[in-house]
Amino acid sequence: MTGPRSPIPDPDRDDREAIISVRGLVNRFGEQVVHDGLDLDVRRGEILGVVGGSGTGKSVLMRSILGLRTPDAGRIEVLGVDARAGDAQSRLHIERNTGVLFQDGALFSSLTVGENVQVPLKEHNPELPDSWRYELALLKVKLAGLPADAIDKLPSQLSGGMRKRAGLARALALDPPLLFLDEPTAGLDPIGANAFDHLIRTLQQALGLTVFLITHDLDTLYAICDRVAVLADRKVVAVGPLPEIENLDHPWVREYFNGPRGRAAREAGNRESGVGNR
Repeated sequence: MTGPRSPIPDPDRDDREAIISVRGLVNRFGEQVVHDGLDLDVRRGEILGVVGGSGTGKSVLMRSILGLRTPDAGRIEVLGVDARAGDAQSRLHIERNTGVLFQDGALFSSLTVGENVQVPLKEHNPELPDSWRYELALLKVKLAGLPADAIDKLPSQLSGGMRKRAGLARALALDPPLLFLDEPTAGLDPIGANAFDHLIRTLQQALGLTVFLITHDLDTLYAICDRVAVLADRKVVAVGPLPEIENLDHPWVREYFNGPRGRAAREAGNRESGVGNR
């Protein structure tokens, strides 16, 4: 494999490196076109929220970036590597440097939490002694906000929120610089969702993570996202800080951000950040 290439040029991006660069992405399912010429940069060290209506291909975009789906056209670079190269070294580079929390957690039901967290460790670090893998798994379990005794429990013995945290612990197993989260607060009550949001922000700041976050949760967007990318019309129609996105003249954006739920989430985010209280 040739050495990592420089990111695809983008005249609109700031000085921070684009850890993910997508250009001209096309995804089709039969005659249905989901993405048609989609462009996106994800900057190192940011939490990027990805939003869009049902059927806009948010999860398809994530799977394309991860190499879990082969797009019909376009270029994708992840951490300087061509994600569409298809060779073993490129796939391995992306696998070792990304962690993924799928919407349902995707835990192996027959394995304990600790055994689930150890799966990527066994795959990518088979030389590690069992005792080291167990200790590393325990560290990730604690980082994800679970009690130590959760390591020996099966997923069926955990609440929905705890299963999310167990999935997060597994996503962090290899200390990846890049984290993908697909609807991480879906199904959680407001208190649990708020706690999970703060956990993500804390881990992102402490570990220097870059986070690609798919969500429908307006509270999550206002609480932790640095920028937001809006999928509509088969493309990313806008990407930027929330104050810019809120003012976008697009029907879906107006309905989503300026309706009652959007206004409530914005006010809650302002209160938490101290806006208006100075």
